[in-house]
Amino acid sequence: MSAIRLSSPFRSLISTRSLPSSRRLTRPFTMTTKDEFKQQPHKSVIIVSDPRQGSSSFAMLYIDFLCMYPVRLIVITPASTVFCRIPGPIEVADEVLFANAHPSMSHISPDFIPVFGDSIRMTREVLLTKSGQPFLISGSGTLGWDQVAANLVEQGENALVLHSGYFGDSFNDCLETYGANVKQLKAPIGRAVTSSELEKELKSGKKYKIVTVTHVDTSTGVLSNVKEVAALVRRISPDTLVAVDAVCSVASEEIRFDDWDLDIVLTASQKGLGTPPGLSILVASKRALEVYKSRKSPPASYYASWKKWLPIMNAYESGTAAYFATPPVNLMYAYHASLQLIVKGEITLSERLKMHKDASRAVKDAAKRLGLKQLPELEEEAANGMTALYFPEGLTASDILPRLAKRGVVVAGGLHTAIKDKYFRIGHMGLSVVDAQRGDVNTVIRALEDTLKEARAAKLA
Repeated sequence: MSAIRLSSPFRSLISTRSLPSSRRLTRPFTMTTKDEFKQQPHKSVIIVSDPRQGSSSFAMLYIDFLCMYPVRLIVITPASTVFCRIPGPIEVADEVLFANAHPSMSHISPDFIPVFGDSIRMTREVLLTKSGQPFLISGSGTLGWDQVAANLVEQGENALVLHSGYFGDSFNDCLETYGANVKQLKAPIGRAVTSSELEKELKSGKKYKIVTVTHVDTSTGVLSNVKEVAALVRRISPDTLVAVDAVCSVASEEIRFDDWDLDIVLTASQKGLGTPPGLSILVASKRALEVYKSRKSPPASYYASWKKWLPIMNAYESGTAAYFATPPVNLMYAYHASLQLIVKGEITLSERLKMHKDASRAVKDAAKRLGLKQLPELEEEAANGMTALYFPEGLTASDILPRLAKRGVVVAGGLHTAIKDKYFRIGHMGLSVVDAQRGDVNTVIRALEDTLKEARAAKLA
């Protein structure tokens, strides 16, 4: 079946009751995946409320299944008109939300196996790799750090962490927990580690097993040049692994896994990949897998061990089921639906990335026009999926964030411990960017303009 998007996001199921099956409503609606409606509960009429149109009336949608089952009425209303504009979790497409509501199903069901297998294959497409090995595991993005530390670094081996914010410290802590000898190259707040600093360290005579870099640090909005980092490592220390924390960059920033010769890209479902939280996504190179296989000691984790997970990924991709721990079946359906939009939808991946750049430019230009200073110091080091802005002089979080929320826009406060009370963060990735009809970027800009005007006037009163 083909799919069309509802005018409103699904939020909560309010009530159900029977209707005569002959009842005819106004708009055709078909569902998102071929398996969605094999079970009777989904042979339904859906009524959706849309607050964006300023009306309490319901949009009527008719689903004609040409069957003898009774049709049910489902009333769905959005929980609120507040739009989440933090840099993850992001609002997700209706197709994804509906896929997440798939009926409970066995993880070894013949219907689920190809969903898992296709998700592995489409993950490669997003990261532009032919040979990378995806690991799709129930967990947050943090589990990716554990996979790196537990499978690729052994006790006492050297790791170099390129620090551009809060999450560099976290990756450092994770590596040390597993026994790595970790050194950080710390950039000043608002900057990425420079090539000259990295080159100097790589030529210091110290042999590093792995170099980690946060592509976009969500705490600062700083974008690191991963292509340049990987090229430097390959030139100076070719056996050193390059691991990219791309939780806040996959599907909003360019990543060319094969072309840039990366070893690890780890991410999570809830940001640019447009899926609810709960899925840890990691892709490993052949080089990384060889390092894992040649370990002198067993992997230092039970749950994060590739010894456990690699056979699972291989099985599902080959069309058979295998078991180590139960995968998040419903979340995998949601991820599958989102990947179909990203790699097989009307908007190509390259077009999607350009739309993120355009949205980023619009938000950042508006902020500059309003007298707001970005946290990233260089334009080329400013992320495209989020914007981090210092509060204007004389105003604080309590002046800005509640007023934005009153206008239906929820943004994030500061996260970097050294300056957390001095700035705030706006997310613009995924659905809010690629569905131009929603006008989300303009909504954020107008809310920011009105908020600053009101807040400044209140200070003068």
